[in-house]
Amino acid sequence: MKISFPLMAYVIAFIAGSVMAVQGSLNSALSKIIGLLEATFIVHVVGTLITLVLLLGFRLGEGGLSQILKVPSYLYLGGLLGVFIVYAVVASIPRLGVAVATTVIIVGQVATALLIDHFGLFGLKEVPFTWWKVLGLILLAAGAGIMLN
Repeated sequence: MKISFPLMAYVIAFIAGSVMAVQGSLNSALSKIIGLLEATFIVHVVGTLITLVLLLGFRLGEGGLSQILKVPSYLYLGGLLGVFIVYAVVASIPRLGVAVATTVIIVGQVATALLIDHFGLFGLKEVPFTWWKVLGLILLAAGAGIMLN
């Protein structure tokens, strides 16, 4: 059976969500041993080292690092946000549990994604806002609320 590209994107997104739940759990367990900010640091150091090996050792990148000085400075905020995300996930999982924390995180992601899509922020394609999407967000939030019990 040949898998179509749109279907493959769904599969990849599902796997990413699954891996994020495992990553948050591992990072939270690490933080119990070495501390919250220390775990955030270690996660980013390990990620940086792995990325360096992939880029420089295996030459898996697209060769665009030479364009680094041409990138608008606000696009580097992703690194800052990445530190905040790892820290916040690691802090929330022990208090809420993996399922509830992940569900609440997803509600926040989808709400923000609706705005980013609608306005085509950061140079991304505009995807118009619809009331069906709002209904989906409400149902997702309701599901998160149900999981709190």
